[in-house]
Amino acid sequence: MTKQKYDSLMSNAKDYIMILIGLMIYAVGFSAFILPHGIVIGGMAGLGTLVYFATNTFVPVAVTMYGVNLMLVIGGYKLLGRTFTIRTVFGATGVSLFVGLIEGYFTSHPPLIADTAMSIVLGGILCGFGIGTIYIHNGTSGGSDIIAAMITKVSNVSVGRILMAVDMTIVALTFFLPFNGDMEARIQESIPRIIYGWVTIFIYSYITDMIINTNRQATQFIIFSQKWAEIADSINNDAHRGVTVIDGMGWYSKHEVKVLLVWCRKIESVTIFRIIKSIDNNAFITQSNANGVYGKGFDTMRVKMDKHKKQNSNTESPKTTD
Repeated sequence: MTKQKYDSLMSNAKDYIMILIGLMIYAVGFSAFILPHGIVIGGMAGLGTLVYFATNTFVPVAVTMYGVNLMLVIGGYKLLGRTFTIRTVFGATGVSLFVGLIEGYFTSHPPLIADTAMSIVLGGILCGFGIGTIYIHNGTSGGSDIIAAMITKVSNVSVGRILMAVDMTIVALTFFLPFNGDMEARIQESIPRIIYGWVTIFIYSYITDMIINTNRQATQFIIFSQKWAEIADSINNDAHRGVTVIDGMGWYSKHEVKVLLVWCRKIESVTIFRIIKSIDNNAFITQSNANGVYGKGFDTMRVKMDKHKKQNSNTESPKTTD
């Protein structure tokens, strides 16, 4: 086994270990601090909570989470692709297993924190740390991520909007859970729980964004290395990112050099660093944040154009220079 393959194997192993840790943190935050208070949150955990209370605690949350995740994966396999499917099955299995192991204990005992507001804040923070840890190591726990991934394949709607719409809708369904009483009593009971659920969503979404520095932020690398060709090939093949090679000259040495330009998502920057280090530990690297990168593999420009100008741009042929 070559050193590069060994380093790649070890990096993947570390990623999966960190994903498991993130899944555990999420499971504890949800099962120990949110579920005991009967609060419905977003994702498959929220859907599982709805089924759990709708069936009078007969169907465990973990069972619904895993079952629905598997159905979504099977239904969207052609759109999602093999790699995303494998990671999703791994994440969905892990989170369902961890939640299933501990939910029974915490739902059969008094809440660790009696105050609902304080409990959901702590639970939301833990869930955010867990989700963020999963994301920065290229993992997913399934749920709303699967729905968002499928919709973005056939639509220009942003991932954030899809996730927010799905999660908010799941929480709002709390209103229709079985309830003994008239409509006024149902409103007084359900509205606070719905608000708590929405607050929890905002908390763990905010914490997740802080950890991964938002999924849309991009990073620019400028790389100087004698092994530039090997690094460029590895970034293409392993990180699946494009590389631009520029001719340069070191003014002190007067030697010609090759300069690599790479743009990637912020959460992918660790992968780029690992690739460079595994090939040339003496490479000279600069890293900077890019406010926005638009084009293939990144964001789409969402600027409204004047209708007349848009028509002209579609009919005119591109200009060339000799």
